[in-house]
Amino acid sequence: IQQVFKQLFYMINAIALNNLLLRKDVCSWSTGMQLRFNISQLEEWLRGKNLQQSGAAQTLEPLIQAAQLLQLKKKTSEDAEAICSLCTSLTTQQIVKILNLYTPVNEFEERVTVAFIRNIQKQLQERNDPPQLLLDFKHTFPVLFPFNPSAITMDSIHLPASLNLDFLNKV
Repeated sequence: IQQVFKQLFYMINAIALNNLLLRKDVCSWSTGMQLRFNISQLEEWLRGKNLQQSGAAQTLEPLIQAAQLLQLKKKTSEDAEAICSLCTSLTTQQIVKILNLYTPVNEFEERVTVAFIRNIQKQLQERNDPPQLLLDFKHTFPVLFPFNPSAITMDSIHLPASLNLDFLNKV
């Protein structure tokens, strides 16, 4: 059950983050607030079902950081440093894309300046990020089956002749 929910939460993360990276109309402060609220509801659900050890919440980390990026101030070099230290699960390309797509929802907000984005790029240039922008939502985690040893010893097993397993020899 834990593995199923980890996979499901990864898919939620990948699809939501990919939509955020592809749609300018959703890159805003209010979307960041809404995303963070919805993610906290998912995390609370996991705690309520005692699934916090499944790793499902950790798969949401890039989406959490994207939501926080949408909510942070984006003006000074201190803001740029905060963004760089906070967004460790996002690649440089993803951070820059979100900043480029950021759309103010009212007249009190301003667009992110080109100088600010260049400052972010300069601070993140030493990162060895993969060049991909979008997450692969078809990625599957390996399924792990627990090993439950049997109490029956191998030398006590009798193989019926009807199985035609004459090639097997007891050692």
